[in-house]
Amino acid sequence: MPSPYTALFAAPGSKSFSAAGFLGRMPLSMMGIGVVTMVSQLTGRYGLAGALAATIALAAAVAGPQVSRLVDQYGQRRILRPTTLFSLTAAALLLFAAHYGWPDWVLFVACVGIGCVPSVGAMVRARWAELYRGTPQLHTAYSFESVVDELCFIFGPIVSIGLSTAWFPEAGPLLAACFLAVGVFWLTAQRATEPAPHPRERTGEGRASVLGGTALRSAGLRVLVATFAATGAIFGGVDVVTVAFAEERGHKAAASVVLAVYALGSCTAGVVFGLMRFAGAPERRWLLGVCAMAVSMIPLLLVGNLPFLTVALFFAGMSIAPTMITTMSLIEEHVPRAQLTEGMTWVSTGLAVGVALGSAASGWVIDAAGARAGYGVPAVAGAVAVVVGFLGYRRLERPAPGRGGSVGQHGEHEERNMA
Repeated sequence: MPSPYTALFAAPGSKSFSAAGFLGRMPLSMMGIGVVTMVSQLTGRYGLAGALAATIALAAAVAGPQVSRLVDQYGQRRILRPTTLFSLTAAALLLFAAHYGWPDWVLFVACVGIGCVPSVGAMVRARWAELYRGTPQLHTAYSFESVVDELCFIFGPIVSIGLSTAWFPEAGPLLAACFLAVGVFWLTAQRATEPAPHPRERTGEGRASVLGGTALRSAGLRVLVATFAATGAIFGGVDVVTVAFAEERGHKAAASVVLAVYALGSCTAGVVFGLMRFAGAPERRWLLGVCAMAVSMIPLLLVGNLPFLTVALFFAGMSIAPTMITTMSLIEEHVPRAQLTEGMTWVSTGLAVGVALGSAASGWVIDAAGARAGYGVPAVAGAVAVVVGFLGYRRLERPAPGRGGSVGQHGEHEERNMA
């Protein structure tokens, strides 16, 4: 890795919590697509498969911020371990229900439980923020974490779809559950780098922010969450439609490779973006990234074969990581420090809601009109993201009181309009 990334790991414990975070995030890319592959193989019903993946995402959208809010108050170890055990129990129920053909409602109940999984990415980013808050290294750390996210999305679908198609249908979700267990329990065993909790009884900023209610009181955060709900529909739609598109052409297992190339485009852009330093307002780069994601969906409407789809998705992926990196920097500006983990999780929640809607809508379109028509779902979602981003842009220009001097994005303070 280039030296700015290598320098990140001079901090004691950073290698270990980053490695644990990588394992703990693998289910993010494996579980949903694994459920789609498993259910479609066992039942042939893409509508059901998409609805189950959507249920997991929606449950995560409801539970994730609440789990992270408790983490901010009581610490990662006390909250993550019991919630992870609950999610693992639900995953076991899903596998048994799918294998033995139990009623559909059992599958949905299990998926609700799976959705209570904690946002491991937010936990790791909170540890980086604790180490490098207020320094240029935080931008590099967020960039590194976006690259790790994309590595998960490169290898996760390949492993999940590959195992489920080549071994047995339940293999992908099963391995995802194993990764979750190892990653979370390894991460929470590392107490030295765990951010200090902010109990309700504390005074000062912690008291004001925690007693004041949810992090969603921030207008800027609401804009980010709403925009990324539409962006999540892009991701959910692309995942489900790509599996169906590959199956229609007789190469279902190739879907994992195609989706990996999509993530590779994002990973490549994220590595380069992390080496750069920028002047000017980060919200402008954020809006440009949202627009680029939307425009990149248009070529998918014209795909006729897997090679063309692979190339189109590689270039489409190049706008993802830079936009996500800038988003994390904006969260630092718009959310009080005592609610940072919750704020990061709300953005993940927006993505999860979007993934749910995109997965379900794509499954219905595929069942009704075929896979190629399904790419209209992410195209429409991209247009919605652009509209929401433009409508909320001015709110992003006004950070939370006392947080206008952001350092993590480009290494020097910016003078922001506090009006």
